[in-house]
Amino acid sequence: MTETIQIDCHGLTDVGRIRDANEDQFLIAELGKSMLVRQTTLALDHEHQLFGCTQGHLFLVADGIGGYAAGGRASSIATGAVAHYVLNTMPWFFRLDEKHEDDLREELKSAVEQCETMIRADAEGRFDRQGMGTTLTMAYVLWPRLYLVHVGDSRGYLLRKTELRRLTRDHTVAQELMEAGAIDSAEVESSRWSHVLCSAIGGRSSELNPEVYKISLEVGDTVLLCTDGLTRHLADADVASILKEDHSAEGACLDLIEAANRAGGSDNITVVVAKFVGGAPAPPTSAAPAA
Repeated sequence: MTETIQIDCHGLTDVGRIRDANEDQFLIAELGKSMLVRQTTLALDHEHQLFGCTQGHLFLVADGIGGYAAGGRASSIATGAVAHYVLNTMPWFFRLDEKHEDDLREELKSAVEQCETMIRADAEGRFDRQGMGTTLTMAYVLWPRLYLVHVGDSRGYLLRKTELRRLTRDHTVAQELMEAGAIDSAEVESSRWSHVLCSAIGGRSSELNPEVYKISLEVGDTVLLCTDGLTRHLADADVASILKEDHSAEGACLDLIEAANRAGGSDNITVVVAKFVGGAPAPPTSAAPAA
């Protein structure tokens, strides 16, 4: 029997204390095989859906940018485009061997490029949509591997035991200045360039340079995806403390958003928490009446 992983996952979004509208989006999805039986000599009543075990998981956060509520439109388009691409266009990588990893990386980048195409097409000729864009940070999990595709300044984190590790690199001007030696790392968060994006999906002048990371997961790991409404108010140490204290993904989401609002809540706040709590044998294929 193959081994699957039990995941406690939850997502939550909040408008914050200052903004009138929420332009963030998130997505949590399970990927699996199924078969709809129309006719058979087997002893099945009517149409049946045969389900295999869950093979993969998809987690995503997106933070819209642009005025006239266009940022919310952009993040919505991107989230829907990714879901559509993974379901209908991208080959399904259920049991991935190393020789196909490059193919998966390219497909994940292609999903982001599809978002870019759709957002720019939607904005064309519309003054109120000019410059709309979005960040996107997405985790594609094929246990025990996690592939993280990232554009913008939303973030991905991994908590392993007591250590919190930032998995993504902020695509901001301040980050580039720090990497070029123009400012110190301690100055990045307070820099006036700290939230000016140099890579985003859509936008007025940002280039699209998606990065794909591979992480090997372990039982007991916790993954956090979040928009910058969380991290502009909470230091990594604060995030780690909350993730270590909470036993459930939902509780962690609630506490993270409450802490960010308590610290100012100057932007929309979106978090997705996935706790990889244990392995289990894959269940046998089951049959249930089709919906």
